[in-house]
Amino acid sequence: MSLTVSIDTLQHALKHVLGERIQDLQLALGELTLTVKEHDYLAVSMLLRDHPELAFEQLLDLCGMDYSAYKDGADSKFSDAPRYAVVLHLLSLTHNWRLRLRVHASDDDMPQLDSVTGVWNAANWFEREAFDLFGILFKDHVDLRRLLTDYGFIGHPFRKDFPTSGHVEMRYDAEQKRVIYQPVTIEPREITPRIIREDHYGGLN
Repeated sequence: MSLTVSIDTLQHALKHVLGERIQDLQLALGELTLTVKEHDYLAVSMLLRDHPELAFEQLLDLCGMDYSAYKDGADSKFSDAPRYAVVLHLLSLTHNWRLRLRVHASDDDMPQLDSVTGVWNAANWFEREAFDLFGILFKDHVDLRRLLTDYGFIGHPFRKDFPTSGHVEMRYDAEQKRVIYQPVTIEPREITPRIIREDHYGGLN
């Protein structure tokens, strides 16, 4: 089966199985992206895994997204969408096809989505990463805690408004004989690289 025929078959199967639960279905660069609403996310995930026409048995990846910069006109499709989203990449071993699944969290102040660890076990650490880096909460996750940052870390470093230098820094205090946290001492500044051109660099004329 050719790639085009396979994608056409998948598109038809998605429309047949999911129907009105499809918020958006886009084909670009030979890949399908399915967008669903927050309240349909868990039910759609189970259908994607269990329905024989789809059979997405494997979760390859799950990541958080911060679309706040798109509100400045970078992409009109997301200009009115909620700020945070989760994107999943799924694989069907049965049908040998892939799908990108996207769901937006409706609350920008406290983004929260259902956990899909009960659908795909592999989502566990991916959801913890999205919580750690973007602050997206996952309802009914069995162990939702930070995964990559330190225990005393403040904020979520992959949010677009998080400062590059962070909020606190860590150092060893010789007097207290322990590691301590303190406010960042680096002053924010804009650095413009200086380019030096030499006429005969490397001996070339």
